[in-house]
Amino acid sequence: MNDLNISPYQSTKTCVIIPTYNNEKTVAVVIDKVLKIIQNNTEIIVVNDGSTDSTKKQLQAYKNKVVLIEYAKNVGKGNALRKGFEKAIELGYKHALTIDSDGQHYPEDIPLMMNSLSENPGNVIMGSRNMNQSTVPGKSSFGNRFSNFWFYAETFIKLPDTQTGFRIYPLDPIKKMRLFTTKFELEIEVIVRLAWKKIGFKAVPVSVLYDPDERVSHFRPGRDFFRISVLNTVLFTCALLYHHPKRIVSKQTFKAIKEEAIKPQESNIKKALSLGFGCFMGVIPIWGFQLLIGIPLAIFFKLNKVLFITAANISIPPMIPLVIYGSFLTGQQVIEGAIDHSQIWSMSTDNIKDNVIQYAIGAVILAITMFITVTSISYILFKIFRKEPVKLADKKH
Repeated sequence: MNDLNISPYQSTKTCVIIPTYNNEKTVAVVIDKVLKIIQNNTEIIVVNDGSTDSTKKQLQAYKNKVVLIEYAKNVGKGNALRKGFEKAIELGYKHALTIDSDGQHYPEDIPLMMNSLSENPGNVIMGSRNMNQSTVPGKSSFGNRFSNFWFYAETFIKLPDTQTGFRIYPLDPIKKMRLFTTKFELEIEVIVRLAWKKIGFKAVPVSVLYDPDERVSHFRPGRDFFRISVLNTVLFTCALLYHHPKRIVSKQTFKAIKEEAIKPQESNIKKALSLGFGCFMGVIPIWGFQLLIGIPLAIFFKLNKVLFITAANISIPPMIPLVIYGSFLTGQQVIEGAIDHSQIWSMSTDNIKDNVIQYAIGAVILAITMFITVTSISYILFKIFRKEPVKLADKKH
C-alpha cells in the first residue's frame, strides 16, 4: 500500500472511530491494522452497536488499547457514529477519522487521509473508492451514483464517492449541530449539512476490497433505501427553498430584507400585505411583467418594496414548474373537461395551447388564494413576534 509519513496526530487532534455490528470475521483485523498504523499516537473509539455474534467477545481483548462503547441492542450506524462523535468531542479531539469494520477499507490508506487533512485543514476528507471495479457489487455502484447525484443537487458540490465510510470529519461544526437521523442515512445528513455550513471537501483516492466470504453488509435495500430517499427529499426541499437562494443572494441583500422586515415605523398589516401582494404578483400569469407592474403598484399603495420583491421571487426559475403545475391543478377544479394532474407531465405543445385558459384561470385563482393565505399567516406571525409601532398621536397622549 502507501508508504507515507503520517503527520503528527496531536497537531491535528485526530482520533479514529470504528463503528461495528456483527463483523466477527473482520473487526479484529481492522483494529489490529489501525493500531499498527497509528502507533499509539491517538485514541481509537470502537462503538459496538449491539452485536449478537462473537464481535463483543473479541472486543474485550482490546479494552486496554481502545475506548470501547457498547450498546446492549442494535441502534443503527448513525447512532453509533453520533456516540463516537460525542466521545471524541468529550476527549478534546478536533477531528475524527471513521473507518468501517467490514474489511472493505485498507487502514494502510490512513496516512493518505491524514496528509490530505494537513494540506486541507478544517475540510471533510472523503476516502474515494473506485466503484467501477468488477469486484464491486452492482447495487453498491448504483447506490453510490444515486447518492452522488442528490448530494450535488443539494449542495452544488461534486464528489466521486458520497457513500464511503472512510472519512475525516471536523468536529467543531458537528458539535454545533443537532443531528436527526439514526441509521445509514446519517452519513448523508452530516456531509450535506456541513456543506451548507461552507465546510470544504477533499476527495482522496483509496483502495477498496469487497470480499464476499468475509464482508457482511447490514444495509437493507428496501427499508434503508426508503429512509435515504425520504431524507434526500427533505434536504433537497430545504436546499431549493433556502440554501440555494442564499448562495445566490448576497449578505447585503439579506441584511436589507431583515432591516425592512423589522422597520419600526410600518404597521404589521402593511408588512403582511407587502408579502401577500408579492406572492400574488409572482403567481399571476403575466410572466416577464410581474415586477414591471408590481413595483409601481407597491409604491402607489405605499407597501414595503423590499418585502414585496422578496415574496415575488416565488416565481424564480426553480419554482416555475411548481407554480405552473399548481395553476393547472387549480384550474382543473373550476373548468369542465379540464386535463387532470395525471396528464399534465405528458402534455404536448398543442395540449398546452388548448388548455391555456385552464392555466390562466387557475393561476389567477391560485394567486388570489396565495395573497389571502400569505397575508393572513404573515399578519398573525408579525402580531405574535412584533409590536405595532406607536403612532405619533398616541405619543402626545
